[in-house]
Amino acid sequence: MTAEALPVLDEVDHQVLRALHRDPRAGFAEVAAAIGVHERTVARRLERMTAGGHVRFSASLVPEYLGEGITAELAVRCAPGRVHETALALARRPETRSVEVATGALEVYAELHAPDHEALLALVDTVVGRMEGVVDIHSGVVLRLLLTAADWAPYDDEPTQVRRLAMAGVPLPEPLVVDELDRALVALLHRDARMSTTRLARELRVGESTARRRLARLMTSHVLHLRLHADPAVLGYPVEARFRLGVAHSRLDAAVRRLAREPAVRHLVVTTGGAALLGYSSHRDIGDLHAFTTRVFAGLEGVTSAETALLMRTYKRAGIAG
Repeated sequence: MTAEALPVLDEVDHQVLRALHRDPRAGFAEVAAAIGVHERTVARRLERMTAGGHVRFSASLVPEYLGEGITAELAVRCAPGRVHETALALARRPETRSVEVATGALEVYAELHAPDHEALLALVDTVVGRMEGVVDIHSGVVLRLLLTAADWAPYDDEPTQVRRLAMAGVPLPEPLVVDELDRALVALLHRDARMSTTRLARELRVGESTARRRLARLMTSHVLHLRLHADPAVLGYPVEARFRLGVAHSRLDAAVRRLAREPAVRHLVVTTGGAALLGYSSHRDIGDLHAFTTRVFAGLEGVTSAETALLMRTYKRAGIAG
């Protein structure tokens, strides 16, 4: 949640978001026909919702699925009075993908991506470690990406393909081989996820059929995240939590399958360190969070430690500073 006032959505707004959540590149006329309003209404509603940045479209390749670089989760302990400034400084870094402050110790949590171990060490030691007010840093490397925010589907009863595989304990399929044309296409979509196929082809200097084929190939793969992104609070889930679970190795796969079955879990990774599982969840209210933790965590076998923190402020989400 950011400090800025959140937009209040009515049923038509939610219908627009529901349609675009299922197909982020659907045209206004297509969405209008699906929900029974005029396409100008769809355009006007979407413009209003995206104006404040709480609703937006995003497109990016997932380096973890492509086996590129290294992702780390940082807990940055701060001196009293330096939490806000440290979080802002981390959010401004291009390497960070998420930054938030939660209840508990005076720590700022950040997820970052670096090209290799040397770059990660340099970033943690010479950049983050030298920020004013930073007292200590704990880092854990992501060993396995299980669920992302793209797998959190508050409008849909059916889980995503990635969530279904995680629930079944089945590995993801081999990733696509991505070439320079694919990367150029994704770069254009990062600028405008709803860019027309005609314009994509023109910008890439290829035929429209080639652009359409490349886009379809990427969109059916888990390596591309092209989605409608909305702050959970906007969708009616204002309570967000961060949890770390220490799980015995013999029980880790079972714990992953169990957590993947919970629709509230919107991010889940296996990391190095004493706590093997790190996740985030979104809830309607505090009571819902309490029910989730008592019901789910109590049912996990082999848990050696469990820590839950309530997010107080999100400074960066999905690579975009709030």
